[in-house]
Amino acid sequence: MQLLALALYHRDGRPTPRVVRFRPGALNILTGESETGKSEILDIVDYCLGRSTPSLPDEPIDQTVGWYALLVAFPDSRMLLARPRPAGASTTQAMILTGDTSLDLPRADQLTPNSNVAALRAQLSARLGIEDFRFQPPAGAARSAFNVSIAQATLLCLQNQNEIADKKALFHRQTENGMAQAIKDTLPYFLGAAGPQQALNRHHLNEAQRAQRAAQRKLDDAYRHREAVDAGGVALLRLAQNEGLLDEVPQAPAPEEIRQLLEQALTVTTSVVGPVDLTDRRYQLDEERRALREQLQQLDETLALLDRWQKQGEDFTGELRLQLGRLKAINLLGPEGDHDHSVCPMCTQPLEHPDAPAAEILTLAEELAGELDQARTVQPIRDEHRRSLQSERAAVVERLKVNGAQLRELTASDDRMRHLQDQQVRIARVQGRIDQALTTGSGSPAGGIAQLQDNLVVAQENVAGLQALIDEDDVASETERRLTDIAADMTTWARRLNLGQAAAADEVTISLSQLNVVLRRPQGRLPLNRIGSAKNWIGYHMVAHLALHTYLRRHHRPVPAFLMLDQPTQAFFPAKIKDATTVRDADWDTVTAYFELLRDVADLNDGALQIIVCDHANLTDHPWFQESIVENWRPHDGRRRALIPTDWLD
Repeated sequence: MQLLALALYHRDGRPTPRVVRFRPGALNILTGESETGKSEILDIVDYCLGRSTPSLPDEPIDQTVGWYALLVAFPDSRMLLARPRPAGASTTQAMILTGDTSLDLPRADQLTPNSNVAALRAQLSARLGIEDFRFQPPAGAARSAFNVSIAQATLLCLQNQNEIADKKALFHRQTENGMAQAIKDTLPYFLGAAGPQQALNRHHLNEAQRAQRAAQRKLDDAYRHREAVDAGGVALLRLAQNEGLLDEVPQAPAPEEIRQLLEQALTVTTSVVGPVDLTDRRYQLDEERRALREQLQQLDETLALLDRWQKQGEDFTGELRLQLGRLKAINLLGPEGDHDHSVCPMCTQPLEHPDAPAAEILTLAEELAGELDQARTVQPIRDEHRRSLQSERAAVVERLKVNGAQLRELTASDDRMRHLQDQQVRIARVQGRIDQALTTGSGSPAGGIAQLQDNLVVAQENVAGLQALIDEDDVASETERRLTDIAADMTTWARRLNLGQAAAADEVTISLSQLNVVLRRPQGRLPLNRIGSAKNWIGYHMVAHLALHTYLRRHHRPVPAFLMLDQPTQAFFPAKIKDATTVRDADWDTVTAYFELLRDVADLNDGALQIIVCDHANLTDHPWFQESIVENWRPHDGRRRALIPTDWLD
């Protein structure tokens, strides 16, 4: 695939587009002053080939252009690839036209989106001959699989002015996130060292490794399950032994012995103890105990009352004895007992309250003595009644003791029955767990592990076979061999341009691991970033890409047959230059040598390679250079020439 024409269509729909045409199979030079839009040519080509996000400047292109179109040629057909100006940061819209060699750029009114970027890339990839396959990264790689397409092939065809002078990166967009790895993954395919079969083998290897890991996990799970079953079986054996289902359990029984003992524990039967209703008997005893306690309380109250009577009687008789003793003193009186009791016997004075007569006192004493004799006759009856009550109380207390013993025995019997029932429940629970364990364990017999082991062996053999097949392909060695073929031209052309360290190097080559130019010397490898001067960086970029594309064309690889270079002579002119033709002290001999190499490589490929260069230089003294110019954007007849016509800016 080579480029025939690039067209810019005005946003207002004017019929005449701005067209830049290229010659296929030859050196195309687009020269001119600074700020005329030369560098935008590469970005537009990149955008038309399917890039979603263009890197075009805001002005004046964004203000004027409505559509970009690229006409490309294949050996027997042509394709038109048109993209509308993105309304935002990106767009996926596209217009695709295919036809024979007569297909040309459309009119502005014919531009309409009829496809998208994905379809555009797919059609271009198919036309280029890129085989339909999905690149599978190695197992464990932290990146995703992707479809190989024109998107990766284009990275080998473009070098903008910053990239061609980059000492650390060799390819287009290499420094963007993920691009370097994409180039490393696809360059072996584009060189012919790897293809869909290798990718398919690697995909099958990834699948086989995934199956091997799954088989290993299943086998490990089976082992863990068996170990868990064995440990659980031993625990069940200990429980069965504790409940009396087994007499003796070995300390470390074998798996087969565990199953036999568990089955034995299931055969043990125990007598069933049914529930016994003791509610009525307990109720009777409780009622009896309540009645006895009431009776005991009544007896205690009666005895207490009797004791109070006894105490009061003793107090009364004591008082009677005291008073009687005092009254008996009246018997000591003689005739004095008949004195006048209204007069004090000592002082013979009349008393305010006359004393009682002695006869009355004697009568009272006799009455007290009679009451005291009567109290003495009541005491034996009271004592007999107390003894009767105490005897009756002792009988009640004894009956309470018997009642308590009966209640305790009833409770103990109830506890024994409950314990027996609980034991039956525990035994039933243990036997149920044993039955469940044996049923569950039967789903993973020893034969199951053997089958899983066989599956793992088959998976391992499958992985080993695919790995051997991939090792036989040895993509890395084959890629290195092809890079060595490319290095032959690189070395020759680097010495021709007299690039730094090239004369002393054994070989100038491309390092796939570094994606950069490397010089092999007796004292060791020398990467490009350790070689000074922008002249050398640009020169090595040129020889690397020229040699790479020459190899691709010789071997008919599915990569677009054009190489676009932007400002390859920038190292020889001031940083801010208006027109290189005005610089007289530049190294014009080296500039000429660069362009002569570009011309000779285009001739060497005999029409199979198209080289497009956008540059400030204009070698007016060399007819071949002038014949290679397709656009010269320098003022002519007082009119400014540039990518965007002057009248578009009015």
